[in-house]
Amino acid sequence: MSSPPLSEDTRANARILTTAQALGGASPAIIVSLGGIVGQQLASNPAFATLPISLYNLGMAIGTLPAAWLMRKYGRRGGYMLGAMLGIVSGLVAASGIYIGAFLIFCLGTLIAGFYGSYVQSYRFAAVDGVPEAHRPKLISMVMIGGLFAAIIGPQTVIWTRDAIVWAPFAGSFVGQAILALIALPFIMRLRTVVMPPPPAGQSQTGRSLSVIAAQPRFIVAVIAGIVSYGLMSFVMTAAPIAMVGCGHTIGEAALGIQWHVLAMYGPSFFTGKLIERFGKSIITSVGLILIAMSAAVGLSGLGLTHFWLALILLGIGWNFGFVGATAMVTDCYQPQERTRVQAMNDFLVFGAVAASSFSSGKLLSVAGWELINQMVFPIVGIVLMLIWWQAARNNKQAKLA
Repeated sequence: MSSPPLSEDTRANARILTTAQALGGASPAIIVSLGGIVGQQLASNPAFATLPISLYNLGMAIGTLPAAWLMRKYGRRGGYMLGAMLGIVSGLVAASGIYIGAFLIFCLGTLIAGFYGSYVQSYRFAAVDGVPEAHRPKLISMVMIGGLFAAIIGPQTVIWTRDAIVWAPFAGSFVGQAILALIALPFIMRLRTVVMPPPPAGQSQTGRSLSVIAAQPRFIVAVIAGIVSYGLMSFVMTAAPIAMVGCGHTIGEAALGIQWHVLAMYGPSFFTGKLIERFGKSIITSVGLILIAMSAAVGLSGLGLTHFWLALILLGIGWNFGFVGATAMVTDCYQPQERTRVQAMNDFLVFGAVAASSFSSGKLLSVAGWELINQMVFPIVGIVLMLIWWQAARNNKQAKLA
């Protein structure tokens, strides 16, 4: 039987969340483009140059749990409005840190931006509230399309505003980040409340415990796939702008490289959902991981501008397939009444790993160089591919026995 059509509220929310994603998703592009470069200018120790980016990812990780609690208590709209206000504050604090030359204040701004990011990252889950399983990959992909516009908005904000405050280079870009969060507010205020279906007879109103859900092999594999897809992307992307500048490329070329990377991250969202419907979540997630490994191979093949940009493009496409596929896998692991808790736990684990990877990336780059950053990708991808294929074989066996 075909799935029932989507309600008008669901369609409207998907459009609103896509717009909010375009505006909120510009924030990490600004931070990744400039965080390491500003960190080099302000930090007393070069090893801490990528700390602002790491704190952004840490903020996303630790912000997921309180964000989930607030959205359970006050609804998606109330939570997302608070998130946008945090986005405004974060940009102004980061700009202030640059203006007065205070590294710790700049880091505080990127940490608060991470709290905003914890709300932005959950937009993809909000789009599938109360939606049948068959429609979920398309809606997730639709919201992720907003990131395609963020890929243009973020880096262009850097390029056009980095010298807006002459005596404080790059501060203008973070003021721009605050303005983008402000623009997102009126859209978020129009978010509609989706009535969730009641749990089937015999199911608890609150659902299973997190320990029971987390013990499912399919959940473990889905989370690991998400951690590795996002973690490796962050690991390589964080180091790339610094490595590019270190190899003689300009800051503008590094920013454009990040722009192409973010375009590649979100551009495939126009068809990722359809590919998942046709080939399955496991296959598309696996293809994403293979593309990430191919990105590392290109990164090892040379230090020219073309090598960096091609590696970043492959890295972005690989992230899209891997992360959208892993997100769709997670949505199969919980009941509607369990959604916010499970989504928060997934994002806490994913972005905690991302924070660790971005911080270690800066240290490894300063100690061992760009080559080791890329070499570390291959064994990690190989292990996760084996886990995904094992789980796919397990699912097929269970389906035959059913």
